[in-house]
Amino acid sequence: MTAKKSATRLTTKVAVLSLITFCLLFSPSAASARISEATEACLECHGSVTPGIVGDWQRSRHASVTPEEGIRAEKLSRRISADSVEASLQGYVVGCAECHMTTTDKHTDSYEHNGYQIHTVVTPEDCARCHPVESDQFRENLMSFAHVNLENNALYHTMTEAINGRQRFEKMKTLLEPPDQSTNDQSCRYCHGTKVTVERFAERQTVLGNMQFPVLNGWPNQGVGRINPDGSQGTCSACHARHQFSIEVARKPYTCAECHKGPDVPAYKVYEVSKHGNIFSSQKESWNFGSVPWTVGKDYTAPTCAACHVSLVVKEDGEIVSERTHRMNDRLDKRLFGLIYAHPHPISPNTSLIKNRAGLPLPTELTGEPADGFLIDKAEQERRLTTFKSVCQACHSSQWTENHFVGLERTLEVTNDMTLTATLILQEAWESGFAAGLPQGQNLFDEAIEKMWVRQWLFYANSTRFAAAMAGADYGVFAEGRWWMAENVQQMHDWLKFRLKKN
Repeated sequence: MTAKKSATRLTTKVAVLSLITFCLLFSPSAASARISEATEACLECHGSVTPGIVGDWQRSRHASVTPEEGIRAEKLSRRISADSVEASLQGYVVGCAECHMTTTDKHTDSYEHNGYQIHTVVTPEDCARCHPVESDQFRENLMSFAHVNLENNALYHTMTEAINGRQRFEKMKTLLEPPDQSTNDQSCRYCHGTKVTVERFAERQTVLGNMQFPVLNGWPNQGVGRINPDGSQGTCSACHARHQFSIEVARKPYTCAECHKGPDVPAYKVYEVSKHGNIFSSQKESWNFGSVPWTVGKDYTAPTCAACHVSLVVKEDGEIVSERTHRMNDRLDKRLFGLIYAHPHPISPNTSLIKNRAGLPLPTELTGEPADGFLIDKAEQERRLTTFKSVCQACHSSQWTENHFVGLERTLEVTNDMTLTATLILQEAWESGFAAGLPQGQNLFDEAIEKMWVRQWLFYANSTRFAAAMAGADYGVFAEGRWWMAENVQQMHDWLKFRLKKN
């Protein structure tokens, strides 16, 4: 390339950057906002390099409201839980620098970038400077332990091997190779979270020249239990997508559907076919998803996931229906999805601490009894259930609400019984030597009869429970529910009966 062409390109690039910077800093949304000098420096380049990110941020509340202004809002309308903020955050909107520069001493992913020390991965500890209550609550949430609870559970590793491992067929045998990290990161850890570590620092060529960047292992990832370079767990962007971090996005069920859609936890699929989901799909354009607090009957007329589990919900007269929480189990008395049976919620979010009487890392025995000492008691179950019912009774009568939960309890009892039946058949197969599992110290999940057993509780029983909990119609019967539980038990029985006869 000639020196003249190179100079022309550079001049053009500078002109484009200057124009973008002018538009960014003097747009209507930014004109009244006070942007820090460090954030302005970021915008000057990233308006050209990553315009999607800058555009997202421009549309965010962070770009137009300072933390001080947020603190002065009326209590129920506040979106910030800090009573005061540090000096570096006062007087400026929350921009690039306020998230990526102010806690670099705690981050192993920190590096020098264009004269500033920044870190790549923004974590709940960074957000806690303005949102300490939400951060503390999330820290006590099962979701923040999603990575820990998998990685510290030996049964999970055997299941992962059976699912994600690479199978070979040789001499009439299937040989199983353990899965690699990339496979696990793109499957289970996509939602549960990876462990993000700094491998090294390396130079990369960019449109603005060569620059040094950290090479991150386990990145990119926005799993709810991600282990971050500052040692914290989780990521707020799992629900509040970057870089708008919008409450509107978090309140819509599409966000939850990222991880709660498969047959193991079919919450979104059930919601779609429920009456609530039908109303949402038909009327969502007229709802106000950004209001704080969220007024039932005014801002929305049927619950989303957030209304039931997270949001501060009030009536039109200001009466509080349910407090905002980022500890998502605050309103849940039981865990519906089977491990292996539906059971009372764990006391600690760190479920890797749980051991049943058989020494297995399960919240129940294989025969269904709850693991002693690790699950909430009846009084706590009742307290949480009362909180949940208050959300329902903002729209439904007490009779409707009570009868709904009576039906759910019956469904949990039946699905647990059907799971026990499948478990007894599997145990007979182990004891008869037709499969090698727990008694033989082998993988519980890798043989045909064992996979049928897993389908019983992980897919069919779970779908039936969620359908009962969320009024999801056919998911509890023919879609993935009772029919399939009954057929699966029969297939397991026939499998065992055939081998007993052949033997």
